[in-house]
Amino acid sequence: MNPLLRFDTLPLFDQIHPEHVPEAIDALLEQAEKALEAVTADSFPAQWQDMARVLDVATEKLGMAWGAVNHLNSVADSSELRNAYNAALPRVTEFWTRLGADERLYAKYKAMDVAALNTEQRQAHKNAMRNFVLGGADLVGEARKRFAEIQERQAALSQKFSENTLDATDAFAYYAAEAELDGVPQDVKHTAMVAAQADGKQGFKLSLKMPCYLPIMQFAQSSALRETMYRAYVTRSSDQAAPEARQFDNTAIIGEILALRREEARLLGYDNFAQVSLVPKMANTPEAVTTFLRDLASKAKPFAEKDLADLRAFARDTLGLNDPQPWDLPYISEKLKEARYAFSEQEVKQYFTAPKVLAGLFKIVETLFDVSILTDQAPVWNSGVQFHRIERRGQLIGQFYLDPSARTGKRGGAWMDDVRGRWLRPDTGVLQTPVAHLVCNFAGGVDGKPALLTHDDVTTLFHEFGHGLHHMLTQVSEHDVSGISGVEWDAVELPSQFMENFCWEWSVLQHMTAHVETGDSLPRALFEKMLAARNFQSGLQTLRQIEFSLFDMLLHSSHDPAQDFMPLLETVRREVAVVSSPPWSRAPHTFSHIFSGGYAAGYYSYKWAEVLSADAYAAFEETAAEDGTPSVETGTKYRQEILEAGGSRPAMESFKAFRGREPSLDALLRHQGMSA
Repeated sequence: MNPLLRFDTLPLFDQIHPEHVPEAIDALLEQAEKALEAVTADSFPAQWQDMARVLDVATEKLGMAWGAVNHLNSVADSSELRNAYNAALPRVTEFWTRLGADERLYAKYKAMDVAALNTEQRQAHKNAMRNFVLGGADLVGEARKRFAEIQERQAALSQKFSENTLDATDAFAYYAAEAELDGVPQDVKHTAMVAAQADGKQGFKLSLKMPCYLPIMQFAQSSALRETMYRAYVTRSSDQAAPEARQFDNTAIIGEILALRREEARLLGYDNFAQVSLVPKMANTPEAVTTFLRDLASKAKPFAEKDLADLRAFARDTLGLNDPQPWDLPYISEKLKEARYAFSEQEVKQYFTAPKVLAGLFKIVETLFDVSILTDQAPVWNSGVQFHRIERRGQLIGQFYLDPSARTGKRGGAWMDDVRGRWLRPDTGVLQTPVAHLVCNFAGGVDGKPALLTHDDVTTLFHEFGHGLHHMLTQVSEHDVSGISGVEWDAVELPSQFMENFCWEWSVLQHMTAHVETGDSLPRALFEKMLAARNFQSGLQTLRQIEFSLFDMLLHSSHDPAQDFMPLLETVRREVAVVSSPPWSRAPHTFSHIFSGGYAAGYYSYKWAEVLSADAYAAFEETAAEDGTPSVETGTKYRQEILEAGGSRPAMESFKAFRGREPSLDALLRHQGMSA
């Protein structure tokens, strides 16, 4: 049997092959079409459960199968899978677009007796009515047809943008001589040497993947090498890339995506795409977002200017660099941090072995949220993937896959995605438990030793696990509003950013460190140095995020898609940035969050949700024990009011239920060392 058509088990990732995709998608689209026709018939009752039993069951199967294909396309890319994915993508997109705009289905939802629905169903119904409008259900004739064409074309363009970014990253290789790698950590050099040998080459193979690129920029003493790597990285998928790499140029794709988004907005009766994007979010208008960003920028800028002045002074007085270039800044920053706080990231990294970090993460989650995390079994797509289950007093709550390591054919970055949601199934009456993917791109272990994580890697792992907890600990039984489903996009980062705070608590860290050679825990003195350095360059980092966020919001509101978008980025940089970028830098060309990742006119949500998460964590600071141990009672309240509630009510209601008031900017500024 086709493994994509098996729904009595978890996805059979070890059995799914590209040739299974067309058959499965054909069958599932046909079933979904029949279900749609059945529920939209005049004789079919406009009842929530009756419709869910037929339509939602069929569309969930389609969603799960396509989700498995999409996931494999991200973590195990091959030309055959890519071809199968791209062949099916237009048909899948067309179906979902048509479903979201079907006037017969829209009429059924309008005819429902909302008073007869429970609280969760009412919220799901409210979201559905909003989504019908945003999906073009009120459009007729040529406008409806054009809207569907736009959705299909946008899906294809977003996929191509993602492919170009991955291919441009994978295509780059620089074979360095050992003399060029002075200062580079030994484990990074060893991995690069093994990679070169695998290619039958001499020297050390350097790539643009983060586990290689970042330590080169931080530690390589050769400014020439740093410039080579930096130029390749910031010109990926652009017209400024090396001639042999310009086949991956995303310039035209970005222009067409922006034009289509503007056209979509106008069809729906809005002035611009930013207005459309904000309809289901907490922020009300593009102006509200830009005001928030500019207010935060004004508070951060003095700190950023001091950060930069400190960097330049150190470069001049200590390193003899009178005119540091952008590719020198990570190196200078690392050297300054070492000098100021007397430790290096490389020293810290030796204590964060992947197994110990994971055990520490599980311990804090188990303690705060009254659960047990156990090793489990499931088919996986790579031998490095782990699978676990979460239980409470012997009862299964959720499960998750963890894919931690970077490799060729795997999309860069880190993310959480759902395999399935929590749902009291209307067809069987059985409670379906949620399952999540947690994906990172860390360096692997070398010479039989466990993988070593930087503290940033540890923070990333906690971040993604926060998303996973939001999805898996929900107690909502209506799948459209359970877990992360139905949560406003600018609030969905609250649980992820909240978890990052525990990476700075001694009571947590002492349980998750063991030196790779000696097994010793992280020394308290080294932790204190890390803590002192926590807000090192927080002003610069904050402005960097605001730069991307403001560019994204203006790009989708005031920018004319017919015009080049690079001048807009320069305008934003002049307004908020304090560090100049080279004229040939092309950050938008790999800005996957907004061109292939769902964050269009929504990148601001990271900073927006940071306000929420910092304020939420302040509740734990206020109730912690004298030794810093987090309060289990506060953990229980947070779990119940934020995590378990999922999308069953507006995010602001959940926040106020936990905190007792609306959020304040104060905690964020204090956490980042930018209080007045």
